[in-house]
Amino acid sequence: MVEIVDSLENKISKLLHKIELLNQANKKLEGELNDLAAERDTIQNSVMAWEEKYKALKLANSMLGSDTNKTEAKLKINSLIRELDYCIEQLAE
Repeated sequence: MVEIVDSLENKISKLLHKIELLNQANKKLEGELNDLAAERDTIQNSVMAWEEKYKALKLANSMLGSDTNKTEAKLKINSLIRELDYCIEQLAE
């Protein structure tokens, strides 16, 4: 009977040790996940900033006389004018 109790205590001790190791591994993985999520957010923000710069450069090139983007520039200018008109209307009220 004592041997059975000792065997059970030994198995329980091993299981508790494994649980502790798994908890430590889990915490480490959660930390890595958080780090990677922050890095992903930084990269996404960088990509968005570069996309905005690209759009601005593309618009500037079209305004400088690039035939390929003149219609796009006109559409963008018209859109900006409509937005300004809307803002003026809102301020007038």
